Amino acid sequence: MKKIPYLIFFIFLFGNSLVFAENKWSEHKAQHFIIYYTNAPMDFVKSVEEMAEQYYVEITDNLGFTRYRNWSFDDRAKIYIYDGQDDYVASAKLMKWSHGAASAVKKEIWTFPTAHGFFDSTLPHELGHIIFREFICPYAQVPLWLEEGVAMFQEKAKRWGTNKIVREAISRGTFIPLNELTWMALNSQTPKNEVDLFYAESANIVYFLITEFGEQRFVNFCRKLKQGAGFDNSLTFVYTRFRNIDDLNKAWRKYLDE
Repeated sequence: MKKIPYLIFFIFLFGNSLVFAENKWSEHKAQHFIIYYTNAPMDFVKSVEEMAEQYYVEITDNLGFTRYRNWSFDDRAKIYIYDGQDDYVASAKLMKWSHGAASAVKKEIWTFPTAHGFFDSTLPHELGHIIFREFICPYAQVPLWLEEGVAMFQEKAKRWGTNKIVREAISRGTFIPLNELTWMALNSQTPKNEVDLFYAESANIVYFLITEFGEQRFVNFCRKLKQGAGFDNSLTFVYTRFRNIDDLNKAWRKYLDE
């Protein structure tokens, strides 16, 4: 079995850690978060606090995870709010189509106030990354589609709205099979339509696994990942009807065709 490419994810995990020293940040401390900002108004910062604290509880419940560590005092997650997209892209060295990014190891989120769907999409998405990684281990090797699919599952509109997008891709002949999705690498040169389809399919396959086979089975799958069983072994151990990722792809396609 070939190893899945993780280059993008490790850039995502260990990306530029020096950019924050270049900014003069103001600091707002909350129960489980420290919010850093420069010119964002205080009412916006307090709204970030309120919604982040709400998602802190909701996302764990959505995934059925047991929380083993409480984010408190020095272990609080950090949210960096840049003034705008240009500042965010230039200072944090992130892709132009990105509206937010997260480091699971550092428990940091980087975004900006005008990010698309800041409170409904960007914030829960990036928190989803951190909470998922906290549960399975920051260094566990998983396909990027699983990583992004779990994060997108926290966005309610994306959770229920991707069936139509993926089915249209099937009818147009642009659907990406799961084995190809596993090997896709997104970068600054990737066309936006490919990026959008990658995220839609990622959200949809995770939605399929959770809704068709139950939340508890997905939790068991994540527990196997946490134990270091690896993606392929965890998949076949928990979802016994799937001998490999191609079997999962066939079941997913049948679900979409129906």
